[in-house]
Amino acid sequence: MRIAIAADHNGVALKTRLVEWLEARGHAVDDRGAHTAEQVADYPPLCVDVCRRVVDGSVDRGMVIGGSGQGESIACNKIRGIRAGVCPDLFHARISRGNNDANVLILGTKVVSPALAEEILATWLETPFKGGVHQRRLDQIAALERGETLT
Repeated sequence: MRIAIAADHNGVALKTRLVEWLEARGHAVDDRGAHTAEQVADYPPLCVDVCRRVVDGSVDRGMVIGGSGQGESIACNKIRGIRAGVCPDLFHARISRGNNDANVLILGTKVVSPALAEEILATWLETPFKGGVHQRRLDQIAALERGETLT
């Protein structure tokens, strides 16, 4: 799988670990930065960078790592076609993929340990989208993105 990944300065260490983890499992990783913890990086441009790659098909999925992941989730979900989920545990990883077909994983380095982050990532990558009633809901979300009214 092709995965774009970015982190603000809070998430550089975890990003580095997860890049190695992904590459060891045969994934193609596009590391979009930041590359040092000293490089104070605003997360909105990093989010846009990763999400545009997901939307244009340059990568299959994206990941963004911040302190809590909350701001990153808000920024990513402003991009049409992105379904980003903050996943502090395995339950949320399964739901974000299985029910919401999330295409961007958001992790908070101040919330999850590196070992748990690897478990979350593995679960998120392996969980298939269920479709069915969940597809109808994704279609409704896409309609909202287009500015349509739901009835």
